[in-house]
Amino acid sequence: MKKIKVGLVGYGFSGATFHAPFIKALEEFELSKVVSSKKEEVQKDLGAVEVVSALEDVLADELIDLVVITTPSGMHFEMAKQSLLAGKHVILEKPMVIQTWEAEELNKIAEEKNLLLSVYHNRRWDNDFLTVKKLINDGVLGEINTYQVHFDRFRPEVRNRWREQQGPGSGMLYDLGSHLIDQALNLFGLPQFISADVFAQRANAETDDYFHIILGYDKLRVILHSGSIIPSNGPRFQVHGNKGSFIKYGIDGQEAALKEGENPTEQGWGDDVPQFYGKLFTVEGEKEMEETIVTLPGSYTTYYKKIAESILEGKKAPVTGEEGLNVIKIIEAALKSSEEKKVIYL
Repeated sequence: MKKIKVGLVGYGFSGATFHAPFIKALEEFELSKVVSSKKEEVQKDLGAVEVVSALEDVLADELIDLVVITTPSGMHFEMAKQSLLAGKHVILEKPMVIQTWEAEELNKIAEEKNLLLSVYHNRRWDNDFLTVKKLINDGVLGEINTYQVHFDRFRPEVRNRWREQQGPGSGMLYDLGSHLIDQALNLFGLPQFISADVFAQRANAETDDYFHIILGYDKLRVILHSGSIIPSNGPRFQVHGNKGSFIKYGIDGQEAALKEGENPTEQGWGDDVPQFYGKLFTVEGEKEMEETIVTLPGSYTTYYKKIAESILEGKKAPVTGEEGLNVIKIIEAALKSSEEKKVIYL
């Protein structure tokens, strides 16, 4: 089997935690080069992989098929553009870019050169989201009227990391917001309007650390929320339809497992903790019923498996560049809504 040779750009938290383990574990891929200043750390984790100092060292290698870009968001556009123009397939860590025109230009180049351009919206394969999506698609809840998701944390102190400092693509909305927006668009498509409140809530915060977004569709309201000063979390998902409701606490454990260095191909990967199984409440006539729903297994591995199918077999990307662009459109509209204190219509 032909292996897809990969150049990984960046070996910070994202590159080391969310990308390298899958590239290393899956037989479809071979990690050829890593762009990083942390040579010892990279080789300790990944073996005798070649560590280089610049993107150009990756692009000059004619054997490399795929470039995975995990640098800070403000660097995505230029690096992705260079990679596509060099004839490489590209995966961008989310968010895709900072502005819609950047995404549009990248999509155009990828289409002209017949190259894969994908965005790592891995939380489409969270166990809780997969479970919610199946319940909605199976019609168990009926016609959905309210879809509410929280991605809250308790981080009252501002940390010295680029996502919490002023700069392009920093802040909670571009970080966690892009996940929640992508999930919502994956379920319901683009909304008719956006209403948002985005601001810095913590003392000494340099960028936004709170958002509350409403996406409006006909009779459906999608509510996406995140805060940084939440000592105890409420439900992560609350989904209501005319036949029932689904309430789910807890969060997918794949990130925690990756941080612990666990192998994503091991049996039981992505399984939920039984205490966090969601509750389904349904109504038939005057009869009310409650049922525990076993959470479907999460699988970030599926993203990279589908990337291999896209490159080797020409199948559709698991997340397309167009879908990445739509997330940025919603983020820009949310920022405008918050700044101007008004509803923004698409």
